[in-house]
Amino acid sequence: MQVVVLAGGLGTRLRPITESVPKPMVDVGGRPFLEYIVRHLAAQGFREVLVLLGYLGSRIQEYFGDGTAFGVRMQYSFEAVPLGTAGAIRSALELLEEDFLVLYGDSYLPIDYRPVAAAFRKLPCLGLIVVYDNRMASTGVLNNVATDDDGWVTRYEKGTAAPGLNYVEAGVLCFRRELFEGLAAGGFVSLEKEVYQQLIGRRQLRAFITPQRFYDIGTPERLEEFVAAQK
Repeated sequence: MQVVVLAGGLGTRLRPITESVPKPMVDVGGRPFLEYIVRHLAAQGFREVLVLLGYLGSRIQEYFGDGTAFGVRMQYSFEAVPLGTAGAIRSALELLEEDFLVLYGDSYLPIDYRPVAAAFRKLPCLGLIVVYDNRMASTGVLNNVATDDDGWVTRYEKGTAAPGLNYVEAGVLCFRRELFEGLAAGGFVSLEKEVYQQLIGRRQLRAFITPQRFYDIGTPERLEEFVAAQK
């Protein structure tokens, strides 16, 4: 299955580090954060990686090139202006396969992605979101997902800590290309605020529960947590 990596964010909360490098290229133990993700994919047999670039994106392309040195084949799609997470995917429509895995370039969930991809291909849905129970070991990110007894996502609310939100999004998703064919080209569209809500309303967003916590480097504190975990 093709893997799409969202790597176009500004990384404002990590300044001044991100004034000279994009967030996925922040150094962790002598190599960029994104390299941990790419090598993890290669080890599991994922070969096709499409990176969606924005802010300082050339730094990523210069480092990884065609991906051969890392065991994958890498393609790139640049957004001239911020288009949002869904908008960035829509802008790369011609490069997308029918089904694809989506990862965030600033978030790392160290699990086997193959069962996630296999489950998605068997399910009658347009989207799948991997979720984690913060009660097992807190990630520092507030719960934002509610599910029903059948495993369908019923609510997504970021940053509210509202009652009934029993999981947190773990930064790994699967989608079908047809979902993005209907989005207007060139517009700013968010996965969280628009696409997730649309899918929930149509009962088309499935949850895949993982017992493994994820790491993200969205803040200096979370970056240090990931650095410590690698020692």
